[in-house]
Amino acid sequence: MIPGMHPDPSVCRVGEDYYLVCSSFEYFPGIPVFHSTDLLLWKQIGNALDRPSQLLLTAATPSSAGIYAPTLRHHDGRFWLIVTSVSHGGGNMVFTADDPAGPWSDPVLLPEVEGIDPDLAWDDEGNCWCTVAGVRQYRIDPTTGETFGPPHQVWSGSPGAKAPEAPHLYRIGDHWYLMIAEGGTERGHAVSIARGGSPNGPFEPCPANPVLSHRGTDEPVQNTGHADLVQSPDGSWWMVLLGVRPGGGTPGWHVLGRETFLAPVTWTDGWPVVGELVTGPEPAELERDDFDSDLLAPSWISVRDRFPRHCTTTDRAGWLTLTARGTGMDDPAVVFAGQRQRHRSCLVRTLIDPADGIGGLAVRLDEQHHYEIEVAPFVVRVLARIGPLSVVVASRVAPDGPLVLEVRVQAREPQDARSGPDTLTFGVEEPDGSFFVLAELDGKYLSTEVAGGFTGRVIGLYAGAGVVRFDWFSCQPLI
Repeated sequence: MIPGMHPDPSVCRVGEDYYLVCSSFEYFPGIPVFHSTDLLLWKQIGNALDRPSQLLLTAATPSSAGIYAPTLRHHDGRFWLIVTSVSHGGGNMVFTADDPAGPWSDPVLLPEVEGIDPDLAWDDEGNCWCTVAGVRQYRIDPTTGETFGPPHQVWSGSPGAKAPEAPHLYRIGDHWYLMIAEGGTERGHAVSIARGGSPNGPFEPCPANPVLSHRGTDEPVQNTGHADLVQSPDGSWWMVLLGVRPGGGTPGWHVLGRETFLAPVTWTDGWPVVGELVTGPEPAELERDDFDSDLLAPSWISVRDRFPRHCTTTDRAGWLTLTARGTGMDDPAVVFAGQRQRHRSCLVRTLIDPADGIGGLAVRLDEQHHYEIEVAPFVVRVLARIGPLSVVVASRVAPDGPLVLEVRVQAREPQDARSGPDTLTFGVEEPDGSFFVLAELDGKYLSTEVAGGFTGRVIGLYAGAGVVRFDWFSCQPLI
Protein backbone atom coordinates (compact mmCIF):
# COMPACT_ATOMS: atom_id res chain seq x y z
CA MET A 1 0.00 0.00 0.00
CA ILE A 2 0.95 3.67 -0.23
CA PRO A 3 -0.21 5.22 3.05
CA GLY A 4 -1.44 8.77 3.44
CA MET A 5 -3.27 10.97 0.96
CA HIS A 6 -2.63 9.05 -2.27
CA PRO A 7 -6.06 8.60 -3.89
CA ASP A 8 -7.26 7.62 -7.37
CA PRO A 9 -4.27 5.39 -8.21
CA SER A 10 -3.42 4.52 -11.79
CA VAL A 11 -0.71 2.01 -12.63
CA CYS A 12 1.19 0.67 -15.62
CA ARG A 13 4.03 -1.81 -16.07
CA VAL A 14 7.06 -1.59 -18.35
CA GLY A 15 9.17 -4.73 -18.27
CA GLU A 16 9.88 -5.55 -14.62
CA ASP A 17 8.98 -2.08 -13.38
CA TYR A 18 5.67 -0.67 -12.18
CA TYR A 19 4.79 3.02 -12.12
CA LEU A 20 1.89 4.60 -10.29
CA VAL A 21 0.36 8.10 -10.04
CA CYS A 22 -2.28 9.67 -7.78
CA SER A 23 -4.43 12.78 -7.47
CA SER A 24 -2.93 15.85 -5.79
CA PHE A 25 -5.81 18.41 -5.64
CA GLU A 26 -4.70 21.90 -4.48
CA TYR A 27 -1.13 20.90 -3.68
CA PHE A 28 2.02 21.72 -5.63
CA PRO A 29 3.93 20.00 -7.14
CA GLY A 30 1.16 17.88 -8.59
CA ILE A 31 0.66 14.18 -9.36
CA PRO A 32 3.20 12.17 -7.33
CA VAL A 33 4.94 9.45 -9.36
CA PHE A 34 5.97 6.17 -7.72
CA HIS A 35 8.11 3.21 -8.79
CA SER A 36 8.05 -0.41 -7.63
CA THR A 37 9.37 -3.77 -8.72
CA ASP A 38 6.92 -5.87 -6.67
CA LEU A 39 3.73 -3.77 -6.24
CA LEU A 40 4.30 -3.78 -2.46
CA LEU A 41 7.20 -1.43 -1.83
CA TRP A 42 6.85 1.92 -3.59
CA LYS A 43 9.30 4.80 -3.80
CA GLN A 44 8.34 8.27 -4.95
CA ILE A 45 10.59 9.25 -7.85
CA GLY A 46 9.12 12.63 -8.70
CA ASN A 47 6.05 14.72 -9.41
CA ALA A 48 4.72 14.98 -12.95
CA LEU A 49 3.57 18.61 -12.63
CA ASP A 50 6.45 20.51 -11.09
CA ARG A 51 6.48 23.91 -12.82
CA PRO A 52 3.94 26.69 -13.35
CA SER A 53 3.70 26.07 -17.10
CA GLN A 54 2.14 22.69 -16.24
CA LEU A 55 0.16 23.60 -13.14
CA LEU A 56 -1.14 27.03 -12.16
CA LEU A 57 -3.23 27.06 -9.00
CA THR A 58 -3.98 30.54 -7.67
CA ALA A 59 -5.31 31.50 -4.25
CA ALA A 60 -8.80 31.34 -5.81
CA THR A 61 -8.47 27.55 -6.17
CA PRO A 62 -10.66 25.98 -3.45
CA SER A 63 -9.25 23.22 -1.32
CA SER A 64 -10.14 19.80 -2.77
CA ALA A 65 -10.17 21.38 -6.25
CA GLY A 66 -7.16 21.38 -8.57
CA ILE A 67 -5.86 18.12 -10.02
CA TYR A 68 -8.21 15.10 -10.19
CA ALA A 69 -7.73 11.44 -11.03
CA PRO A 70 -4.87 10.93 -13.52
CA THR A 71 -4.48 7.88 -15.74
CA LEU A 72 -0.95 6.65 -16.53
CA ARG A 73 -0.21 4.48 -19.56
CA HIS A 74 2.82 3.37 -21.58
CA HIS A 75 2.26 3.26 -25.33
CA ASP A 76 4.54 3.30 -28.33
CA GLY A 77 7.66 3.75 -26.21
CA ARG A 78 6.37 6.75 -24.22
CA PHE A 79 4.57 7.43 -20.98
CA TRP A 80 1.21 9.14 -21.30
CA LEU A 81 -0.59 10.91 -18.49
CA ILE A 82 -4.10 12.32 -18.80
CA VAL A 83 -5.70 14.30 -16.00
CA THR A 84 -8.41 16.83 -15.18
CA SER A 85 -7.81 20.26 -13.69
CA VAL A 86 -11.06 21.48 -12.18
CA SER A 87 -9.69 24.97 -11.56
CA HIS A 88 -9.45 28.00 -13.84
CA GLY A 89 -11.27 26.20 -16.64
CA GLY A 90 -8.25 23.95 -17.13
CA GLY A 91 -10.26 20.91 -18.19
CA ASN A 92 -8.61 17.74 -19.45
CA MET A 93 -5.01 17.63 -20.61
CA VAL A 94 -2.33 15.18 -21.67
CA PHE A 95 1.33 15.07 -20.64
CA THR A 96 4.10 12.83 -21.97
CA ALA A 97 7.53 11.74 -20.82
CA ASP A 98 10.30 9.36 -21.83
CA ASP A 99 11.16 8.80 -18.18
CA PRO A 100 8.34 8.73 -15.59
CA ALA A 101 10.66 10.45 -13.10
CA GLY A 102 10.53 13.44 -15.44
CA PRO A 103 10.73 15.84 -16.98
CA TRP A 104 7.15 15.74 -18.22
CA SER A 105 5.97 17.85 -21.13
CA ASP A 106 3.81 20.93 -20.97
CA PRO A 107 0.13 20.04 -21.38
CA VAL A 108 -1.75 19.28 -24.56
CA LEU A 109 -5.24 20.61 -23.89
CA LEU A 110 -8.41 18.70 -24.75
CA PRO A 111 -10.97 21.54 -24.86
CA GLU A 112 -13.76 19.42 -26.31
CA VAL A 113 -13.45 16.57 -23.80
CA GLU A 114 -15.84 17.29 -20.94
CA GLY A 115 -15.87 15.35 -17.68
CA ILE A 116 -13.46 14.18 -15.00
CA ASP A 117 -11.47 10.96 -14.48
CA PRO A 118 -10.21 10.64 -18.08
CA ASP A 119 -8.75 7.37 -19.36
CA LEU A 120 -6.58 6.57 -22.39
CA ALA A 121 -6.65 3.37 -24.45
CA TRP A 122 -5.43 2.50 -27.95
CA ASP A 123 -6.99 -0.08 -30.25
CA ASP A 124 -5.25 -2.25 -32.86
CA GLU A 125 -5.88 0.34 -35.56
CA GLY A 126 -4.06 3.02 -33.57
CA ASN A 127 -7.17 4.92 -32.54
CA CYS A 128 -6.93 6.56 -29.12
CA TRP A 129 -10.04 6.44 -26.96
CA CYS A 130 -10.62 8.77 -24.03
CA THR A 131 -13.36 7.66 -21.63
CA VAL A 132 -14.58 9.99 -18.88
CA ALA A 133 -16.90 9.84 -15.89
CA GLY A 134 -20.46 9.66 -16.90
CA VAL A 135 -19.54 7.35 -18.81
CA ARG A 136 -18.79 8.92 -22.20
CA GLN A 137 -16.15 8.13 -24.76
CA TYR A 138 -14.26 10.28 -27.27
CA ARG A 139 -11.85 9.43 -30.05
CA ILE A 140 -8.94 11.84 -29.77
CA ASP A 141 -5.48 12.62 -31.01
CA PRO A 142 -3.51 12.89 -27.75
CA THR A 143 -0.60 14.63 -29.51
CA THR A 144 -2.73 17.58 -30.67
CA GLY A 145 -5.86 17.52 -28.48
CA GLU A 146 -8.12 17.13 -31.51
CA THR A 147 -11.43 15.31 -31.00
CA PHE A 148 -13.11 13.30 -33.78
CA GLY A 149 -16.88 13.43 -33.63
CA PRO A 150 -19.25 13.77 -30.69
CA PRO A 151 -18.91 11.71 -27.51
CA HIS A 152 -20.44 8.24 -27.40
CA GLN A 153 -22.36 7.18 -24.29
CA VAL A 154 -21.27 3.74 -23.11
CA TRP A 155 -22.15 1.40 -20.24
CA SER A 156 -22.59 3.44 -17.08
CA GLY A 157 -22.67 0.85 -14.33
CA SER A 158 -25.34 -0.75 -12.18
CA PRO A 159 -28.87 0.65 -12.58
CA GLY A 160 -29.54 3.23 -9.90
CA ALA A 161 -25.95 3.43 -8.67
CA LYS A 162 -24.75 7.01 -8.34
CA ALA A 163 -21.52 8.54 -9.63
CA PRO A 164 -20.38 6.21 -12.43
CA GLU A 165 -16.79 7.40 -12.74
CA ALA A 166 -13.10 6.42 -12.87
CA PRO A 167 -13.48 4.46 -16.15
CA HIS A 168 -10.57 2.37 -17.39
CA LEU A 169 -10.68 0.52 -20.72
CA TYR A 170 -8.53 -2.58 -21.38
CA ARG A 171 -8.00 -5.13 -24.14
CA ILE A 172 -7.63 -8.49 -22.35
CA GLY A 173 -7.76 -11.62 -24.50
CA ASP A 174 -10.67 -11.49 -26.91
CA HIS A 175 -12.60 -8.84 -25.03
CA TRP A 176 -12.53 -5.17 -24.23
CA TYR A 177 -13.23 -4.56 -20.56
CA LEU A 178 -14.64 -1.34 -19.13
CA MET A 179 -14.09 -1.02 -15.39
CA ILE A 180 -15.63 1.84 -13.42
CA ALA A 181 -16.23 3.07 -9.89
CA GLU A 182 -19.77 3.64 -8.72
CA GLY A 183 -21.69 4.47 -5.57
CA GLY A 184 -19.68 7.61 -4.75
CA THR A 185 -16.27 7.78 -3.11
CA GLU A 186 -17.74 7.51 0.40
CA ARG A 187 -18.90 4.35 2.23
CA GLY A 188 -20.93 3.15 -0.77
CA HIS A 189 -17.90 3.07 -3.08
CA ALA A 190 -17.59 0.02 -5.36
CA VAL A 191 -15.91 -1.34 -8.50
CA SER A 192 -17.94 -2.81 -11.37
CA ILE A 193 -16.92 -4.10 -14.78
CA ALA A 194 -18.40 -4.95 -18.18
CA ARG A 195 -17.01 -6.43 -21.41
CA GLY A 196 -17.64 -6.18 -25.11
CA GLY A 197 -16.23 -6.95 -28.53
CA SER A 198 -14.93 -3.44 -29.26
CA PRO A 199 -13.71 -0.44 -27.28
CA ASN A 200 -17.06 1.23 -27.98
CA GLY A 201 -19.17 -1.68 -26.74
CA PRO A 202 -21.91 -2.68 -26.49
CA PHE A 203 -20.85 -3.85 -23.05
CA GLU A 204 -22.23 -6.77 -21.07
CA PRO A 205 -22.05 -6.22 -17.28
CA CYS A 206 -20.44 -8.81 -15.06
CA PRO A 207 -23.17 -10.84 -13.33
CA ALA A 208 -21.23 -10.59 -10.04
CA ASN A 209 -21.05 -6.77 -9.98
CA PRO A 210 -19.80 -5.06 -7.97
CA VAL A 211 -16.59 -7.06 -8.15
CA LEU A 212 -15.26 -5.15 -5.15
CA SER A 213 -16.94 -3.20 -2.35
CA HIS A 214 -16.52 -3.07 1.43
CA ARG A 215 -19.77 -1.25 2.06
CA GLY A 216 -21.76 -2.68 4.95
CA THR A 217 -18.80 -4.78 6.18
CA ASP A 218 -16.55 -4.67 9.22
CA GLU A 219 -13.42 -4.51 7.09
CA PRO A 220 -10.87 -2.02 8.48
CA VAL A 221 -10.47 -0.50 5.02
CA GLN A 222 -13.62 1.19 3.71
CA ASN A 223 -14.68 3.33 0.71
CA THR A 224 -12.90 0.88 -1.63
CA GLY A 225 -13.04 1.80 -5.31
CA HIS A 226 -11.48 3.84 -8.11
CA ALA A 227 -9.40 0.89 -9.26
CA ASP A 228 -6.92 0.10 -12.03
CA LEU A 229 -5.67 -3.29 -13.31
CA VAL A 230 -2.14 -4.41 -14.12
CA GLN A 231 -0.61 -7.74 -15.17
CA SER A 232 2.71 -8.83 -13.71
CA PRO A 233 5.50 -10.50 -15.74
CA ASP A 234 4.50 -13.93 -14.36
CA GLY A 235 1.01 -13.51 -15.82
CA SER A 236 -0.81 -12.81 -12.57
CA TRP A 237 -3.23 -9.90 -12.32
CA TRP A 238 -3.49 -7.22 -9.66
CA MET A 239 -5.73 -4.30 -8.80
CA VAL A 240 -4.70 -1.01 -7.22
CA LEU A 241 -7.49 0.94 -5.60
CA LEU A 242 -8.24 3.62 -3.07
CA GLY A 243 -9.62 3.08 0.41
CA VAL A 244 -9.76 4.77 3.81
CA ARG A 245 -9.05 3.58 7.34
CA PRO A 246 -11.69 5.15 9.59
CA GLY A 247 -11.25 5.20 13.36
CA GLY A 248 -13.01 6.30 16.50
CA GLY A 249 -16.72 5.98 17.21
CA THR A 250 -19.64 6.81 14.95
CA PRO A 251 -19.64 7.53 12.04
CA GLY A 252 -15.92 6.73 11.97
CA TRP A 253 -13.45 9.42 10.98
CA HIS A 254 -10.63 9.00 8.49
CA VAL A 255 -7.81 11.51 8.74
CA LEU A 256 -5.07 10.29 6.39
CA GLY A 257 -7.21 10.81 3.31
CA ARG A 258 -7.89 8.16 0.71
CA GLU A 259 -4.92 5.79 0.43
CA THR A 260 -3.70 3.33 -2.19
CA PHE A 261 -4.22 -0.40 -1.62
CA LEU A 262 -3.50 -3.60 -3.59
CA ALA A 263 -5.57 -6.74 -4.24
CA PRO A 264 -4.92 -9.92 -6.26
CA VAL A 265 -7.19 -10.70 -9.20
CA THR A 266 -8.02 -14.09 -10.70
CA TRP A 267 -10.24 -14.79 -13.68
CA THR A 268 -13.29 -17.07 -13.77
CA ASP A 269 -15.38 -17.48 -16.95
CA GLY A 270 -13.69 -14.39 -18.34
CA TRP A 271 -14.54 -12.18 -15.36
CA PRO A 272 -12.20 -10.80 -12.69
CA VAL A 273 -12.51 -12.07 -9.13
CA VAL A 274 -10.91 -9.74 -6.60
CA GLY A 275 -9.21 -11.23 -3.54
CA GLU A 276 -8.48 -9.82 -0.10
CA LEU A 277 -6.51 -6.60 0.15
CA VAL A 278 -2.77 -7.05 0.47
CA THR A 279 -1.15 -4.74 3.00
CA GLY A 280 2.54 -4.34 2.44
CA PRO A 281 4.98 -3.06 5.05
CA GLU A 282 4.65 0.58 6.02
CA PRO A 283 7.78 2.69 6.55
CA ALA A 284 8.82 2.13 10.16
CA GLU A 285 12.01 4.16 10.38
CA LEU A 286 12.54 7.72 11.50
CA GLU A 287 12.35 10.05 8.54
CA ARG A 288 14.38 13.21 8.88
CA ASP A 289 15.19 16.01 6.46
CA ASP A 290 18.12 18.29 7.33
CA PHE A 291 17.51 20.46 4.26
CA ASP A 292 21.05 19.92 3.00
CA SER A 293 19.98 19.67 -0.66
CA ASP A 294 19.35 22.65 -2.93
CA LEU A 295 15.92 21.19 -3.73
CA LEU A 296 13.24 19.74 -1.50
CA ALA A 297 12.61 16.00 -1.80
CA PRO A 298 9.63 15.08 -4.04
CA SER A 299 7.50 14.14 -1.03
CA TRP A 300 7.33 17.80 0.09
CA ILE A 301 4.18 19.61 -1.04
CA SER A 302 2.98 23.19 -0.75
CA VAL A 303 -0.44 24.82 -0.92
CA ARG A 304 -1.19 25.84 -4.53
CA ASP A 305 2.31 26.95 -5.51
CA ARG A 306 5.92 27.12 -4.41
CA PHE A 307 8.20 29.89 -5.56
CA PRO A 308 11.89 30.08 -4.57
CA ARG A 309 11.48 33.60 -3.25
CA HIS A 310 9.11 32.22 -0.61
CA CYS A 311 10.51 28.72 -0.02
CA THR A 312 14.21 27.87 -0.37
CA THR A 313 17.01 25.82 1.14
CA THR A 314 19.77 28.00 -0.32
CA ASP A 315 19.23 31.27 1.59
CA ARG A 316 20.87 29.76 4.68
CA ALA A 317 22.73 26.50 4.01
CA GLY A 318 21.16 23.54 5.78
CA TRP A 319 17.97 25.41 6.67
CA LEU A 320 14.56 25.73 5.04
CA THR A 321 13.74 29.43 4.76
CA LEU A 322 10.08 30.43 4.41
CA THR A 323 9.17 34.03 3.62
CA ALA A 324 5.55 34.84 4.42
CA ARG A 325 3.10 35.98 1.78
CA GLY A 326 -0.23 35.43 3.53
CA THR A 327 -1.25 35.88 7.12
CA GLY A 328 -1.14 32.30 8.37
CA MET A 329 -2.82 28.94 7.93
CA ASP A 330 -6.26 30.52 7.37
CA ASP A 331 -4.94 32.27 4.27
CA PRO A 332 -5.23 30.47 0.89
CA ALA A 333 -1.87 32.05 -0.03
CA VAL A 334 -0.03 30.73 3.03
CA VAL A 335 3.64 29.80 2.54
CA PHE A 336 3.69 26.17 3.65
CA ALA A 337 5.79 23.07 3.01
CA GLY A 338 4.55 19.78 4.36
CA GLN A 339 4.46 16.02 4.19
CA ARG A 340 1.36 13.85 3.88
CA GLN A 341 0.61 12.21 7.23
CA ARG A 342 1.24 8.53 6.53
CA HIS A 343 0.97 6.96 9.99
CA ARG A 344 -2.03 6.88 12.30
CA SER A 345 0.36 7.47 15.20
CA CYS A 346 3.51 9.54 14.75
CA LEU A 347 5.82 12.06 16.38
CA VAL A 348 6.71 15.12 14.29
CA ARG A 349 9.40 17.56 15.42
CA THR A 350 11.23 20.55 13.99
CA LEU A 351 13.82 23.10 15.07
CA ILE A 352 12.59 26.62 14.29
CA ASP A 353 14.40 29.95 14.28
CA PRO A 354 11.63 32.58 14.35
CA ALA A 355 13.92 35.57 14.94
CA ASP A 356 12.66 37.46 11.89
CA GLY A 357 9.04 36.35 11.71
CA ILE A 358 6.09 34.30 12.94
CA GLY A 359 5.56 30.68 12.01
CA GLY A 360 5.54 27.12 13.19
CA LEU A 361 4.41 23.53 12.78
CA ALA A 362 0.90 22.87 11.43
CA VAL A 363 -1.45 19.96 10.85
CA ARG A 364 -3.59 20.95 7.87
CA LEU A 365 -6.72 19.58 6.25
CA ASP A 366 -7.77 22.85 4.61
CA GLU A 367 -7.94 26.59 5.39
CA GLN A 368 -10.85 26.07 7.77
CA HIS A 369 -9.58 22.95 9.53
CA HIS A 370 -6.09 23.00 10.98
CA TYR A 371 -4.14 22.96 14.24
CA GLU A 372 -0.71 24.52 14.72
CA ILE A 373 1.93 25.38 17.26
CA GLU A 374 3.25 28.84 16.42
CA VAL A 375 6.13 30.97 17.61
CA ALA A 376 5.65 34.75 17.64
CA PRO A 377 7.67 37.45 19.46
CA PHE A 378 7.95 36.41 23.13
CA VAL A 379 5.26 33.73 22.90
CA VAL A 380 4.66 30.19 21.68
CA ARG A 381 1.00 29.22 21.28
CA VAL A 382 -1.31 26.50 20.03
CA LEU A 383 -4.00 27.61 17.57
CA ALA A 384 -7.07 25.71 16.40
CA ARG A 385 -9.34 26.49 13.44
CA ILE A 386 -12.50 24.38 13.12
CA GLY A 387 -14.91 25.75 10.54
CA PRO A 388 -15.96 29.28 11.57
CA LEU A 389 -14.30 28.97 14.99
CA SER A 390 -10.71 30.07 15.57
CA VAL A 391 -9.10 30.12 19.01
CA VAL A 392 -5.78 30.33 20.83
CA VAL A 393 -5.91 27.13 22.85
CA ALA A 394 -2.81 27.66 25.00
CA SER A 395 0.30 29.81 25.19
CA ARG A 396 3.49 30.37 27.15
CA VAL A 397 6.52 32.64 27.06
CA ALA A 398 8.89 31.67 24.26
CA PRO A 399 12.58 31.25 25.14
CA ASP A 400 15.14 33.25 23.22
CA GLY A 401 16.66 31.69 20.12
CA PRO A 402 15.71 28.57 18.15
CA LEU A 403 13.50 25.98 19.80
CA VAL A 404 12.10 22.53 19.06
CA LEU A 405 8.36 22.25 18.33
CA GLU A 406 6.58 18.93 18.51
CA VAL A 407 3.24 17.36 17.67
CA ARG A 408 2.44 13.84 18.78
CA VAL A 409 -0.41 12.09 16.93
CA GLN A 410 -1.71 9.07 18.85
CA ALA A 411 -4.43 6.79 17.50
CA ARG A 412 -6.88 5.65 20.15
CA GLU A 413 -9.63 3.13 20.70
CA PRO A 414 -13.10 4.64 21.07
CA GLN A 415 -14.39 5.17 24.60
CA ASP A 416 -17.91 5.89 23.39
CA ALA A 417 -19.76 6.63 20.15
CA ARG A 418 -18.38 10.18 20.00
CA SER A 419 -14.72 9.32 20.46
CA GLY A 420 -12.44 10.66 17.77
CA PRO A 421 -9.84 8.54 15.98
CA ASP A 422 -6.78 10.12 17.58
CA THR A 423 -5.37 12.77 19.90
CA LEU A 424 -2.92 15.49 18.84
CA THR A 425 -0.57 16.77 21.54
CA PHE A 426 1.35 19.99 20.95
CA GLY A 427 4.33 21.24 22.88
CA VAL A 428 7.93 22.43 23.01
CA GLU A 429 11.18 20.85 24.07
CA GLU A 430 12.70 22.29 27.24
CA PRO A 431 16.45 23.00 27.51
CA ASP A 432 16.89 19.76 29.49
CA GLY A 433 15.29 17.74 26.67
CA SER A 434 11.94 17.18 28.40
CA PHE A 435 8.68 17.85 26.61
CA PHE A 436 6.37 20.63 27.83
CA VAL A 437 2.76 19.98 26.78
CA LEU A 438 0.77 23.04 25.76
CA ALA A 439 -2.43 21.38 24.53
CA GLU A 440 -4.16 18.13 23.60
CA LEU A 441 -6.78 18.28 20.83
CA ASP A 442 -9.30 15.81 19.42
CA GLY A 443 -8.28 14.71 15.94
CA LYS A 444 -11.77 14.11 14.57
CA TYR A 445 -12.12 17.79 13.70
CA LEU A 446 -9.29 17.37 11.18
CA SER A 447 -11.06 14.58 9.32
CA THR A 448 -12.90 14.34 6.01
CA GLU A 449 -16.12 13.43 7.81
CA VAL A 450 -16.03 16.84 9.53
CA ALA A 451 -14.36 19.06 6.94
CA GLY A 452 -15.69 17.46 3.76
CA GLY A 453 -13.69 17.32 0.55
CA PHE A 454 -11.29 14.75 -0.83
CA THR A 455 -7.98 15.33 0.94
CA GLY A 456 -6.20 14.10 4.06
CA ARG A 457 -3.90 15.62 6.62
CA VAL A 458 -0.61 17.25 5.69
CA ILE A 459 1.84 18.09 8.50
CA GLY A 460 4.38 20.78 7.81
CA LEU A 461 6.06 24.12 8.29
CA TYR A 462 4.72 27.59 7.59
CA ALA A 463 5.47 31.29 7.78
CA GLY A 464 2.69 33.58 8.98
CA ALA A 465 4.73 36.79 8.90
CA GLY A 466 8.27 37.83 8.00
CA VAL A 467 10.99 35.21 7.54
CA VAL A 468 11.08 31.92 9.44
CA ARG A 469 13.80 29.27 9.22
CA PHE A 470 13.79 25.57 10.05
CA ASP A 471 16.96 23.54 10.64
CA TRP A 472 15.38 20.08 10.32
CA PHE A 473 12.08 18.21 10.21
CA SER A 474 11.52 14.66 11.46
CA CYS A 475 8.62 12.22 11.50
CA GLN A 476 8.83 9.08 13.63
CA PRO A 477 6.12 6.40 13.45
CA LEU A 478 4.73 5.38 16.85
CA ILE A 479 3.43 1.94 17.72
